[in-house]
Parts: sequence; C-alpha cells; structure tokens
Amino acid sequence: MADRALRGMRLGTQSMETTIGAELAAREDVTYDCPNGHAITMPFSIEADIPGVWDCHCGAVALVRHGDTPEFKAQRHVRTHWDMLRERRSIPELEELLEERLVLLRAGRVGA
Repeated sequence: MADRALRGMRLGTQSMETTIGAELAAREDVTYDCPNGHAITMPFSIEADIPGVWDCHCGAVALVRHGDTPEFKAQRHVRTHWDMLRERRSIPELEELLEERLVLLRAGRVGA
C-alpha cells in the first residue's frame, strides 16, 4: 500500500514552478492617513488606478496622503420601516392602534 501512495505532494492544486528568475511587476507604496491617527501603506502596481480612499482597520475612511482629495457624494437617506409607517400614520393614530391591540391582548383574544 505504501508504494502506491503519492509522496512529496499534497492533493489539490500545487504548482511545481519556482519563482526563481521571475520578475515582479513594478510597484509603488501608497500611504493613506486615517482621521484616528493610523497610517496605512498599501503596495499598488505602477499601472493601477490609485483609489482616493481606503477603509482603515478601525472602520474609518482613510484618505490618500499625497493626492487629490476625493469628492464625497451626498448619500440618500435610507428609509426605514418606521419612516414609511410615519408617512401613513400620525403619532396619535399609532398610539390609538397600540391601545386597541393591548386591550385585545390583555383580554386574551389575540395570541401572544
């Protein structure tokens, strides 16, 4: 059984090519500054379009150090369920509906 086993190789995709003599693409290091004081350095190809912003590990948006400040587009307000409900009903109407449902619930007419 041992003479039929694959030796020296793992199953799956593994290249037998070496990286000796391979030329890497030309790169440049781009630094981004976070408003919380973090500096992020990312390697990019010389031919790549450098993004103006990068997400920092703290969750803030970091801006490229040497470059144009990107224009931020005004984001639309995301309508929640509460916003849509408030478009159809006023607060007094909602309080009245709530009282009606609580009366039914306390009377045992509506399942919990």
